[in-house]
Amino acid sequence: MRGLVAGLASPHPIGSLLPSLYQEDGFAQRFTEGLDEVVAPALAVLDNLPAYLDPVLTPEDFLPWLAGWVGIALDENWPLVRRRQLVARAGDLYRARGTARGLAEQVELLTGSAPRIEESGGTVWSPTPNASPPGDAIAQVVVTVRETPDHPIDRRRLESIVRDAKPAAVRHRIEVVAG
Repeated sequence: MRGLVAGLASPHPIGSLLPSLYQEDGFAQRFTEGLDEVVAPALAVLDNLPAYLDPVLTPEDFLPWLAGWVGIALDENWPLVRRRQLVARAGDLYRARGTARGLAEQVELLTGSAPRIEESGGTVWSPTPNASPPGDAIAQVVVTVRETPDHPIDRRRLESIVRDAKPAAVRHRIEVVAG
């Protein structure tokens, strides 16, 4: 193999940038051709930088690094399409973090199953003065996820997702139902 990437030519050969005195110098041209082979991959990356920063287009081996930029740890067992979706939607997920909608979106994205979210709200109230208030003063969220034989749910992963996506002061319970 010649060069770092076989067949990759530099889009900007260094020899053509030399002063005219060295344009006709065979040694200078051969020397800079060797440098072109080393620099060509870096120039190719820089020329395509917008594609590297797009989670849908970035090379698969670059995706975990891109995920690190937005504070997401990817599970290599997930399909590539799901990992790309997670990185692409990270900003939206962070904006909705701590809400029932945000929790539902994150659980669905990471498990592939749309959950049902029930939250207590953590309030007690009564429409009648001096009556026993209904409700529960302790905030709690119940996440129900449907599991099918062809789409099993990793319960430990689901527990981790819910624990990280809900507010820290809110208790949670997870229910996985067959469906």
